[in-house]
Amino acid sequence: MIRNLIFDWSGTLVDDLPAVWEASNRVFVRAGVPALTLEEFRAEFCLPFKPFYDRYVPRVALAELEEWFHAYFREIQHTARELPHARAFLEFCRKHQIRSFLLSTLRPDHFQVQCRENGFNHFFEETYLGVLDKRVKIAELLQTHRLKPEETLFVGDMQHDIDTARHGGIHSCAVLTGYNRLAQLRQSEPDMIVENLGELRQFLDEHQFRWVTDPADSATPKRVFPIATVGALIGNSAGQVLMVRTQKWSDLWGIPGGKIKWGEPSLDALRREIMEETGLEIERIRFVMVQDCIGSREFYREAHFVLLNYTAMARDGQRVVLNDEAREFRWLAPGEAAQLPLNQPTRTLLETVLAAKDTPWIK
Repeated sequence: MIRNLIFDWSGTLVDDLPAVWEASNRVFVRAGVPALTLEEFRAEFCLPFKPFYDRYVPRVALAELEEWFHAYFREIQHTARELPHARAFLEFCRKHQIRSFLLSTLRPDHFQVQCRENGFNHFFEETYLGVLDKRVKIAELLQTHRLKPEETLFVGDMQHDIDTARHGGIHSCAVLTGYNRLAQLRQSEPDMIVENLGELRQFLDEHQFRWVTDPADSATPKRVFPIATVGALIGNSAGQVLMVRTQKWSDLWGIPGGKIKWGEPSLDALRREIMEETGLEIERIRFVMVQDCIGSREFYREAHFVLLNYTAMARDGQRVVLNDEAREFRWLAPGEAAQLPLNQPTRTLLETVLAAKDTPWIK
C-alpha cells in the first residue's frame, strides 16, 4: 500500500526545461563553449551537475558555473509553468491523506519564486531543496519521517531520481514530462513509467493505492483484447503533411490519433482525436490500411494496438494548437517527412500512401 510520495520538482510538477536550457547555454557561451540544441541538452544533461559541467567546461570551477547559471536562471524562471495534471494529482494525494514530500536540486530562493505562481508548496509536509545529490539525502528523509520503504514511492523524470529511489529501497515511477527521454529512463529500470501524473493518478485510484506492477500478480487487471485506435496522415492545400512528436513514442515523429471510445464510430473518433490533439477540423477522410502494433519497444509501455490508418485534409485557414500529448509539430513535404525519425507504424503508412500515388493533395 502506498502511503507516502516523494516528488521531484523540475520536469515532474513544473516545466522549467526551457529556462534551464537557456540559462545553461548562456553559461556555455560565457565560458567559450558552443550552445547545445534542446535535443542535445536533453540527451546530455544529468544529475548530479558536476559530471555534466566537467564534460563541457572542465576548466571553470563548479562554484563559478553555478553562480553564472543561477544569475541567468533568476531572470527567466518566470517562464516555468506547472505541468498538466500536476495540481490535480497533488490534490488527489491530499484528499486521500497521502503524505507528500519534495526532494529537489532546485534552490530554495527559486522554489519560493515559482511557488508564488502555483502555490504548490502547501501540498508538501516538508521540502528538501538545493540537494545536489539526492542519493545522499534519501535515507535521512525516510528515517526522519519514519517512512516505510515498501509504502513509499518516488516520482521523478530523470535517471538520478530512479537511482535515488533504488538507493533508498523504495518504489520508483518515471514520468515522461521532463528532462530524460524514454530510452534514458529505461536504462535505470524504474518500477513503472507513465506518460504523465494523470496516468499515475488513474493507476493508484484503480488499485486503491496498492503497488502492483508484476503482471503475474492476480490482482493486476489484464487486457484481454487489443486496443483499437485511429490516426490520420493529414495534408494541407500546400501539399504538406502534418507530423507530431510525442514523448510516449520515444520522441519519434508520427501522426495524431488515439483510442476509440466505447460505442463511438471510428470516423467520429478520428475527428475527435484530431481536434483534441491538434485543434484541426478535417475533411476528405479516406481509409488506407489497418496495422497491428504488438509490444513495440518504441512505445513507452507494453501494449497491443490495432491501428486504423486514414488520410485526411485539414480545412484551410486553421492553425495547429497542440494539447499536452505532443512536444512539437511540423508541416513538411511528404519526402521531407520521410527523412524524419518516424515511429514504424507512421513510416509504414507514409510509404504506403506515397507508393499508391492516388492522394491528390500530396504533390
